[in-house]
Amino acid sequence: MNKLILLAAASALGVAMASCDGKPAMAGMNPANFEATVDGKTTALYCLSSKGETDMQVAVTNYGGRIVALTVRDAEGVMRDVVLGFDSIQDYFPDHNPQDFGATIGRYANRINHGKMVIDGDTVQLPVNNFGHTLHGGPAGWQYKVFDAEQPNDSTLILSIDSPDGDNGFPGHVKASVTFTAMDGNKLDIRYQAETDAPTVINMTNHSYFNLSGKPEQPVTAHTLQVTGSSYTPVDSTYMTTGEILPVAGTPMDFTTAKPVGLEIGMTDFVQIKNGNGYDHNWVLDTNGNITRKAATLYSPESGIGMNIYTSEPGLQVYSGNFLDGTMKGKYSIVYNQRAGIALETQHYPDSPNKPQWPSVMLRPGETYTSHTILEFFTSK
Repeated sequence: MNKLILLAAASALGVAMASCDGKPAMAGMNPANFEATVDGKTTALYCLSSKGETDMQVAVTNYGGRIVALTVRDAEGVMRDVVLGFDSIQDYFPDHNPQDFGATIGRYANRINHGKMVIDGDTVQLPVNNFGHTLHGGPAGWQYKVFDAEQPNDSTLILSIDSPDGDNGFPGHVKASVTFTAMDGNKLDIRYQAETDAPTVINMTNHSYFNLSGKPEQPVTAHTLQVTGSSYTPVDSTYMTTGEILPVAGTPMDFTTAKPVGLEIGMTDFVQIKNGNGYDHNWVLDTNGNITRKAATLYSPESGIGMNIYTSEPGLQVYSGNFLDGTMKGKYSIVYNQRAGIALETQHYPDSPNKPQWPSVMLRPGETYTSHTILEFFTSK
């Protein structure tokens, strides 16, 4: 854990704590609106841009490790912000908008059945917060914590968190980090790492909502999606995985070739669309953890912006913004209606601690959890 301890110490000393000042192309974000003190820690906004010839810029706050804005050029050369978010840090607080917009999720992304799991014969009960299950780390997950931050250069931000034993019910003292790097070729590289002093489970991801048109007042239903996954994990009416792995062929879950997100999203006679209120499912990727193989592609025909996803993870959660309901107003005072954005979360499968037949999420002392995802943006008309 020495590396993570050093990162936290460097942050505490104020090493390379750069902000988004002087980045006028960064979607109009005002860094002053992201300065606050939460649980005795200071929040800020950090801007990333690659060292090479690229126009991609990323704004991240250390409150919840959230991507606040991500701007790239469309097919006509116009800069567009392609993630949903808010104009100030207060808008992300749970008493205002208890949502996961742009967040680094931990300790456990997605759901754990009834918040229960058994680790080495001991039953662990976690607080529940979603249809009787524990979702995204529970009601006080890492999306509501302040990460320590170090920005060693213009292209890299390292966020670290010290999670004590019993944090939101999870066992083990965990030290974790997420490193965002803006790379040449309009690529955002995201690397997760964690270590523990007692057996526990870890499953980290990023929960950004994407709208590649750059116009979140328009739904993402016209976006096309392709997923390199020939099977998926079905869910019951409480969004909990059943333990099955079923083929996508011949169902609305088949995105093995690109098709519009909205093409079959209303087919509620298919029980999985009904149970998910649209798409809120984990795809079993056929990439076998190979970071060089494309896991998914999202594309907006309106802007010509596309995004390829590469990951070391075995699964991808596709969530089509089903519960966005027009009650929240985001950046630029745009109302976020249903399907204003789509989340594509690289992950281990939901409820893996209770399904030993699936890839393990167990982390033990002396081991290091790692996860790697690359978002690659491109244009095409």
